[in-house]
Amino acid sequence: MASNGGDPHAPLRENVRLLGQFLGDALREQVSDGFFQLVEGVRAWAKAARTARAGSGRGLLDRLRKLSLDEAVCLARAFGEFLALANVAEQHHRVRRRRAYRRDPSSTPQPGSPDEVFPRLLRAGVARNRLHEAVARLRIELVLTAHPTEMVHRTLLRKYERVAHGLAELDRQDLTPFERDEALQGLRREITAIWQTDQVRRRRPTPIDEARSGLAVVEQVLWDTVPRFLRQLDASLAAHTGQRLPAGAAPIRFASWMGGDADGNPHITPEVTRRVLLLSRWQAAELYRREVEALRDELSTSACTSELRERVGDARRPYRALLREVERRLIATRNRAGACLAGREPRGEPYYSQPDELREPLLLCQRSLQASRGGLLADGRLLDVLRRLDAFGLCLLPLDLRQHASRHVDVMTAITKALSLGRYAEWDEAGRREFLVRALETGDPLVPERLDATGEVRDTLETFRAAALLDHDCVGAYIVSMAGAASDVLTVEYLQRATGIDPPLRVAPLFETLDDLRNAAQVVDDLLSIPVYRREVRERHADTQEVMIGYSDSAKDAGILAASWAIYRAQEALVAVGHRRGVRLSLFHGRGGTVGRGGGSAHGAIRAQPAGALAGGIRITEQGEVIQAKFGLSGIAARTLEVYATAAAEAILQPARELDSAWLECMDRMAEVSADAYRSVVRQDDQFSAYFSSATPEPELPHLKIGSRPARRRRDTSLESLRAIPWVFAWNQNRLILPGWLGVGEGLEAGVAQGGHETIRRMSREWGFFRDVLDRVEMVLAKSDPDVAARYDDVLVPEALRAVGAALRARHARTVRGLLDALGHEDLLEENPVLQRSIAVRNPYVDPLNLLQIALLQRLREDEQPELVEALVVTFNGVASGLRNTG
Repeated sequence: MASNGGDPHAPLRENVRLLGQFLGDALREQVSDGFFQLVEGVRAWAKAARTARAGSGRGLLDRLRKLSLDEAVCLARAFGEFLALANVAEQHHRVRRRRAYRRDPSSTPQPGSPDEVFPRLLRAGVARNRLHEAVARLRIELVLTAHPTEMVHRTLLRKYERVAHGLAELDRQDLTPFERDEALQGLRREITAIWQTDQVRRRRPTPIDEARSGLAVVEQVLWDTVPRFLRQLDASLAAHTGQRLPAGAAPIRFASWMGGDADGNPHITPEVTRRVLLLSRWQAAELYRREVEALRDELSTSACTSELRERVGDARRPYRALLREVERRLIATRNRAGACLAGREPRGEPYYSQPDELREPLLLCQRSLQASRGGLLADGRLLDVLRRLDAFGLCLLPLDLRQHASRHVDVMTAITKALSLGRYAEWDEAGRREFLVRALETGDPLVPERLDATGEVRDTLETFRAAALLDHDCVGAYIVSMAGAASDVLTVEYLQRATGIDPPLRVAPLFETLDDLRNAAQVVDDLLSIPVYRREVRERHADTQEVMIGYSDSAKDAGILAASWAIYRAQEALVAVGHRRGVRLSLFHGRGGTVGRGGGSAHGAIRAQPAGALAGGIRITEQGEVIQAKFGLSGIAARTLEVYATAAAEAILQPARELDSAWLECMDRMAEVSADAYRSVVRQDDQFSAYFSSATPEPELPHLKIGSRPARRRRDTSLESLRAIPWVFAWNQNRLILPGWLGVGEGLEAGVAQGGHETIRRMSREWGFFRDVLDRVEMVLAKSDPDVAARYDDVLVPEALRAVGAALRARHARTVRGLLDALGHEDLLEENPVLQRSIAVRNPYVDPLNLLQIALLQRLREDEQPELVEALVVTFNGVASGLRNTG
């Protein structure tokens, strides 16, 4: 590890060099020395192309076209594996840097850590009690989703994790020469195994496969990381406020959509949802059983309170006696879930159905230890188990259910027809609301036994019926996609009552398009004005209304700048509605991994929320490859959790600022012009759709087999039916990354025209929201490469459509100029030299992958062969590894 006086990033470069050297050795051994020389020659040529630019890229493309198919696949794999290993080295370096900060108490604390944020808030005038209360009441829920942006399958991910552990071993200062040689040989073996592992998915993962991957993240990383993070948070809070985290505090919790998100995914059936929840229950019971077994071994003491003695009688080791019964009941819980999964009738043994049933004997042990001079033991493994129970419950990842509003309309139409009341789908909003409110007030919602129902209607109803049989602690919210009216929420309330879900799940409308975001506050206000619904919120959901805000479809609808502003405004309006109605708003942010789908710095995004937006807690989706990037290693996961916690505390405690009206007017104008510019391309240019299909690998993406959800909402080829994930992924592959910047340049120009350069620069310096948007766009522009995108046009785009690409590249240049002007910068990422260098180092490795992809796309579109498809998928993997934030 470099000293503070040296270059702190030198170890990263050494790790990348070492892994690159071992990969080169593997290429010589596994393929040939000649192939290794080919790789080195292409890399040198790509570097030269980056330097010279004038025609070098075209010469490299010509050379790559002459490769055999086997050579092309191996070459793509070689560059892709180097980028994947570089990612591992960067992740490990983040862990190393975090440890370096924490190891030296005299150094400046790491930005975003509790030891940096808490003193800064106190210096700014926040009272200690207020800081403690804010942290103690934090409620952040991270929702793991299975959106198909994770290119790397689980087998390889485990191998990359072992590479990271190997690098960590080499960081030890006490290694003997033999141990160091062993560690190096271990890395060589792992890299050889990676090369010999097939990286192309042979079948599309099922929803249950996806759910298992989410549970694996919990078991392998979060299960141990969460209590360790809470210990550190507890210690920092005590050091700076004099008070510890209170019992039961769970600042960060987890949930999942894997197996419950049926919107547009025909593979999510009621049976799949049931099986996923049983798997979660089985895994949770087994993990708690292991912890209780370890507790039994640890708590051999005999000193205890009379309260514990009354429970266990004259047992010589009272804690072990009590925990033996706990372990038996956990085994019964696990076995019950296993029997249900196997289709067997479970045995009638006592089992745990609610977290409080497990919490009670653990708290009894805690009280007894604390009263019997066993405080150190009470604050050890036992406290960790209790904190896990607070964070994970008895099913690890409570499952949200999600369905499109139109599916509920279809169900209600079948019901009203069966009741001889006409067609619900044809009623106006007033008629729908009147019917639903009357049914909820009288308490007699029903589903007639005989329905003229399609398969989709039956599936939707069966999901509700299945939810009625599930333990309610295992199911989270019911999300209504494309909600546009109060009746869309009332319909779900009706169906919950009619199918016997008790207590009813909380219902969260999801507002996704620009128009829906603008109308969100009115819809929620309408809902909260209905007495029967308001009583439900007050009595069942503790005066909290959850509302979900979609980033992906809003950005696809109107562009990143207009969507970001619409989301900000919607939150402001929703918070105002909550205040007026006396209800806390819990906002659920449906963010993707890439900037085009709401991704970017979590710390910046949370800090940029409008005042009051976190008062009722916050939920955030963690999608696709972001799960691995944020939670793949324990040290990374701990850093992710602390950044979420400190950012939320800052957002809650920062004083509300009255924004300059000129800023708001300027932002309104920028959003309007930006949306118009974006839509003039995506919606109004008759040639755009054809250009998109030829200039990107979008038509070939179905070959990826990287997720259970279809790429399109409907069976057509329109842009409207294409989901935001493949929309963004395709543009990332050709390096134009259009969804992350289109329309921003025109918007910034309009802002300058209205308010002047200095107003825009002041906004970027002083307004967290605006700066966060610009920072995200800056990252996209730095990663994009119009010259590479031009190569796709040269080879793949018909002559008649190439003007579209030329115009887009001109807009890209215009956006770069506008952004640099707004930030007052000379170069992109000049305030983030680490990322700037990372992109520069990666480019010579990503460029050949792009050029190989172009050559393979050309051949595939002329003669579709399975071997070409496999080779193409390898290039997709490599580009995704090189850019990260892929979809």
